[in-house]
Amino acid sequence: MSIEITFPDGAKKPFDAGITALAIAQGISPGLAKKCVVAKINGQLWDLTRPIHEDAKLELVTRDKPEALEVIRHDGAHVLAQAVQELFPGTQITFGPSTDSGFYYDFARAESFSDADLEKIEQKMREIVKRNLPISREVWSHDKAIAHFEAAGEKFKAEWIREGIAADAEISIYKQGDNWLDMCVGPHMPSTAGLGTAFKLTKVSGAYWRGDANNAQLQRIYGICFANEDDLKAYQKQVEEAEKRDHRKLARALDLFHQQEEAPGMVFWHPKGWAIWQAVEQYVRGVYRKSGYQEVRGPQIMDVSLWKKSGHWDNYKENMFFTESEKRTYAVKPMNCPGHVQIFNAGLRSYRELPIRYAEFGGCHRNEPSGALHGIMRVRAFTQDDGHIFCTEAQVESEVTAFHRQAMRVYSDFGFTDLAIKIALRPEKRLGSDDTWDRAEEALRAALRSAGVEWTELPGEGAFYGPKIEYHLKDSIGRAWQVGTMQVDFMMPERLGAEYVDEHSQRKHPVMLHRAIVGSMERFIGILIEHHAGVLPYWLSPVQVVVAPIVSDADGYASEVCEALREAGVRAEADLSNEKITYKIREHSVQKVPVIAVVGRKEAEQKTVTLRRLGSEAQETLSLAEAVAKLAGPQA
Repeated sequence: MSIEITFPDGAKKPFDAGITALAIAQGISPGLAKKCVVAKINGQLWDLTRPIHEDAKLELVTRDKPEALEVIRHDGAHVLAQAVQELFPGTQITFGPSTDSGFYYDFARAESFSDADLEKIEQKMREIVKRNLPISREVWSHDKAIAHFEAAGEKFKAEWIREGIAADAEISIYKQGDNWLDMCVGPHMPSTAGLGTAFKLTKVSGAYWRGDANNAQLQRIYGICFANEDDLKAYQKQVEEAEKRDHRKLARALDLFHQQEEAPGMVFWHPKGWAIWQAVEQYVRGVYRKSGYQEVRGPQIMDVSLWKKSGHWDNYKENMFFTESEKRTYAVKPMNCPGHVQIFNAGLRSYRELPIRYAEFGGCHRNEPSGALHGIMRVRAFTQDDGHIFCTEAQVESEVTAFHRQAMRVYSDFGFTDLAIKIALRPEKRLGSDDTWDRAEEALRAALRSAGVEWTELPGEGAFYGPKIEYHLKDSIGRAWQVGTMQVDFMMPERLGAEYVDEHSQRKHPVMLHRAIVGSMERFIGILIEHHAGVLPYWLSPVQVVVAPIVSDADGYASEVCEALREAGVRAEADLSNEKITYKIREHSVQKVPVIAVVGRKEAEQKTVTLRRLGSEAQETLSLAEAVAKLAGPQA
């Protein structure tokens, strides 16, 4: 029997049924076959050695493609599992997927894995790679799979098949050599040698079977994995640099904030950290004013009836905090939007007033899992630079386009120029009809087309009430962070009774645009700290200038200089300690102070100031008036 294979260039060619993608690749070029990791058959990832029995579109996926890296990493998880079971007989395997940087696998074992064990396991993995064990796929019946895993003492695998897979389903099994196998949907490479050597085990942590804390505790071994050694080394270098920039370490060193167990996922801001916060907030507030936003403030808690109307109760209540008073249940707000609708509803609106733009530095609380908390990057209590625009459907495109241009200017001012734009589309759990979602998603696409930008789309990742544009910025060491959003919402205004009177005296529901530029203030400040490695731009620095007298005779003049700077709006401090000037310069340089103003007897007599900038040996002597004028500027 013959089948027809269509290649990416449109060429078609007949082959015998049962041929493999690997054989086709070898027929084209042995060199190409060596580079291939996996195939795509009609858009579905497919083992190179799996027979093809029907007409199909074929794409050969080489090692440099993103899809290949996911398969390589998945192979890494299987090789890890085989290595563990060879070294520690009796260890049960559960599941091990690929991740954004490598893979992990969860194991059930009475003894804990040590750092020394990780070294042994990694060495065993490299041995398995060298063995070049063939990886083959088989299809088993439901009963055969259960019988095998039960006989092998793999109770977790047997339970998963019995409870999680339909009895009439066929189960794919992947073997590595003759003695080790795992249940997996695949695909995988033809042999263990395909994994290569660009991997490393990194740590062990705890996990629970099926992610439920009521179930058996497991041990999760993590590894990093890349297609080649250069990419692995680059990633390791990035991780090393990221550890140096960790905002939690820098916060302790620079006395910015702290967190403690009595308030998990919340932040105690110290004076210097709060100065950074205020610099960001006042900057954003200026953007609000220039862009026609009216700043508002809503209650922190509201009766649950409102959250039921808005849809949060059905779609978000597991992430909310609740409290009671006088037999009424209240929710601590996780979002600001329902409150802004109430402000809009406080009066009858005309179409002539639209768009109405509200802004709020709104404090929100979300019941994030404790395991997901991370410094100030992932918290339970946070403040958003939140805004909501109430407009007509015809105004959506122009409002979204204007917001996009505004957001790009803001990111540039904070030092971010490498950004990716994405549209998160309808999730499975959502409000509204498909027609409404079609309109909302197309409105975002039209706005980005109007702004002349390219974007990628993220199916299933929108909010339950509407699709959203996401702004992903890259920091100075190449990490991507999702910050701002713009969401189109046709549903909430209707659910909460928001109306305006149109030009025909008819009442209509406005469209509600949810927008934020920096997003969570806490998270954005954490990103800023790591992006700049603690050396914040002058206008953001918590202490912009330290006035340091060389001798105690100049203390009075130092205080005079400090006061003049403060009156000009500069965040300045005077160091009147008895330490030597070299010590003062060193200490304040460690604290990342941008400018040290040195004064001695000569400066006091001549009413001058000698400026020394962070990271530079050069000095500049100016009159006091000139120094104040210069340092009062935003860039100094």
